[in-house]
Amino acid sequence: MVIVFQSKPSLLAGGVVAGPLENRSIFSQYFDSVYDDERWQMKTNEQGHRKMIEEACEFAMKKMGVQKGDINYLMGGDLVNQMTPTNFAARDLEIPFIGLFSACATSVSSVIIACLLTELGAANFSLAGASSQHNAIERQFRYPINYGAQKPQTAQWTVTAAGYALIGKHREEYPSIEAATIGKSVDYGMDDPFHMGAAMAPAAFQTIQSHLQQRNQKIYHYDLILTGDLGQLGLKLLKGMLVENGVKNEELTLLRDAGAEFYGQDEAFQSGASGAGCSAAVFFSYVIQQMRAGSYKRVLLVATGALLSPLSYQQGETIPCTAHAIEITMK
Repeated sequence: MVIVFQSKPSLLAGGVVAGPLENRSIFSQYFDSVYDDERWQMKTNEQGHRKMIEEACEFAMKKMGVQKGDINYLMGGDLVNQMTPTNFAARDLEIPFIGLFSACATSVSSVIIACLLTELGAANFSLAGASSQHNAIERQFRYPINYGAQKPQTAQWTVTAAGYALIGKHREEYPSIEAATIGKSVDYGMDDPFHMGAAMAPAAFQTIQSHLQQRNQKIYHYDLILTGDLGQLGLKLLKGMLVENGVKNEELTLLRDAGAEFYGQDEAFQSGASGAGCSAAVFFSYVIQQMRAGSYKRVLLVATGALLSPLSYQQGETIPCTAHAIEITMK
């Protein structure tokens, strides 16, 4: 279902902080800060994760000269059980808080809710975003990193990063969010947690197709369509599905994936990057800056998420996935 925002809320600023390995990302030059300690000098991974969220929000606010008291709502989530890092960051930020879980699609679902509140007239400023911390997420969904488990080439590397966007009323000099598509939960029967790209690609395909059809658009109407964390293999599958449905090969140059590109061609990261912080870090740094520089005029951001849990995997369930999209323009 496509939502058209008549008031065109603006994406005013983004704040992105990342961990030490993320300094190897091809996008690191766009981040606000890259830390040497993945725990942010805290005792636990989860505490460091919380600190990362707080600092990303502070960067976004500082860029627009607003204070915590000016923010009407904070919306965000992460991948830790019950989203405790985000919950505790909200406690410290003292901003009215709506916790959201769309797995790695939370970077966009949070922005959609922020835009709806802005459109309603209920918010002047909102913070929306997502985050992930490699060690904490690997321990929860796969194995503790000290275990040294080997991964197949289809696996992806969970990013340590937090990205938050400041959403406000329309301003012509900033990127504006014109429309959004809320994706369905799509399950193609995949059950391998080391092959998330294959599980999420059908959801990305369905959301992109739905958005383009309902907006009466083609891929070439965009300067960029950027998915969140399909990785190299998932992106290849998505392109194949689009070609099978009539998309021309030359149009596929407009389709990219943040996870596939995040660590460049470094084979140590297998099929690329993943995690809720992956799309958030790229969307709210690189994309905003490129749009403000005039490189892109119309962009479709499609965040993908695998809606599994350790328990659902242990019980033999397949992996339902979702993808949410926002259409952003710049004059």
